[in-house]
Amino acid sequence: MKITTQDYNDITVAELSGEFTTEFASFFQDNMQLILGRGQAGIVLDMNNVAFIDSAGLEALLALRDRCHENARSLKLAALDENCSKILDMTRLAREFDTYEELAEAVKSFA
Repeated sequence: MKITTQDYNDITVAELSGEFTTEFASFFQDNMQLILGRGQAGIVLDMNNVAFIDSAGLEALLALRDRCHENARSLKLAALDENCSKILDMTRLAREFDTYEELAEAVKSFA
């Protein structure tokens, strides 16, 4: 798994690539904590290149959502592929996140 970040004003877009699995969860959490520490207003996770999320990945997403909420930050998920959307739906976690079909929509939602 790989994370690439880019800032747009007060928003950080983190592009995730690969499978979001146990091996990646700790790395993901560490990177997201660094972003939160910079005081950005929000984070958009570009999930376009994520083909699979396991239970540890879901837990990491929920933990990030909670940390964002605790720090008055927003978290948005963008461009989920069909498989990841089904995983969120099956686990009933889809309603726990603000999701957008397109990355541009998610970034614009902060305006």
